[in-house]
Amino acid sequence: MAYVRTQVTIDAGAEEVWSVVSDFASGPVRMAPGFVTSSRAEGGDVREVVFADGTVVRERLVSSDGESRRIAYAVVGGVDGLAHDNASMTVVPEGEDGCRLVWSRDVLPDGLAPVMERNMEEGLRVIGRALGRSRT
Repeated sequence: MAYVRTQVTIDAGAEEVWSVVSDFASGPVRMAPGFVTSSRAEGGDVREVVFADGTVVRERLVSSDGESRRIAYAVVGGVDGLAHDNASMTVVPEGEDGCRLVWSRDVLPDGLAPVMERNMEEGLRVIGRALGRSRT
């Protein structure tokens, strides 16, 4: 199983960023406007996320922990050839007015990891711009 980890430093407070990241239903659109065109929850713990390129992905909420500012989710549909995908996003405070957003995932087959990593890096660039000034 391949492991991918990316991160971005954002000039915005951890609580402010966490309020968007933890919004399972509409957080993806709020984090990445233009990159994600819609996101809606289906039954509370499953969401459908539509990306600008037309890709539609279904994701299931695994856990959300406000104390550690970590949300975990799994892709459960919409990615051809994907056998397993479990991802998490963690917001780490850095001073009073900054934070680091760490995004990681375990993916099978291993050959999908480079594509996932490129998509995550592009997503973090968009997220950094949307939530505050990105310092990568």
